[in-house]
Amino acid sequence: RQPLSPCVAGERLCSTEEATAGSGTYTRHGFIFSSLAGCLERKNEDNELPVVSVVRDSESQLLPMVGSVVTCKVCSINSRFAKVHILYVGSTPLKSTFRGTIRREDIRATEKDKVEVYKSFRPSDIVLAKVISLGDAQSNYLLSTAENELGVVVARSEAGVQMVPISWCEMQCPRTHTKEFRKVARVQPQFLQT
Repeated sequence: RQPLSPCVAGERLCSTEEATAGSGTYTRHGFIFSSLAGCLERKNEDNELPVVSVVRDSESQLLPMVGSVVTCKVCSINSRFAKVHILYVGSTPLKSTFRGTIRREDIRATEKDKVEVYKSFRPSDIVLAKVISLGDAQSNYLLSTAENELGVVVARSEAGVQMVPISWCEMQCPRTHTKEFRKVARVQPQFLQT
């Protein structure tokens, strides 16, 4: 990797004979242009043309930090924890997915001993959570949904329909009217993504 140099949107970076266009760039009339303001990055692959891409400063090092509110998708659950993939930090989508774990004791702020993971989350639920620690060697972030604003924001019923929250611990399918238990988030307007 060569050191990053700043560039502006629309700047002509090089000809398509010198490099291949990567993310944050586009080609026109045999040249590669920057499609956004950021830093020019040139990566050399094996004996092929280098790949030129432009990364935004904030994106290049955006990582979930302790205290960040993240949006994640539940992958699997067991009696002790839910495994999730972190998709957003705040409202910024992540380029790569990070794994996280929500332990049973971090699901709710009260009655922690009565919490049941399968009554809080189901696989494919979209959850707002807060990063409480950067985890261990498996690069798993530890997450918490103990605050009222955190928890499930999008869930599908067994009929495949997006459910409607009816209380802090239940969601209902608008088609079948079946109720399912969830740790429901009281969503703040700034976290609603259309």
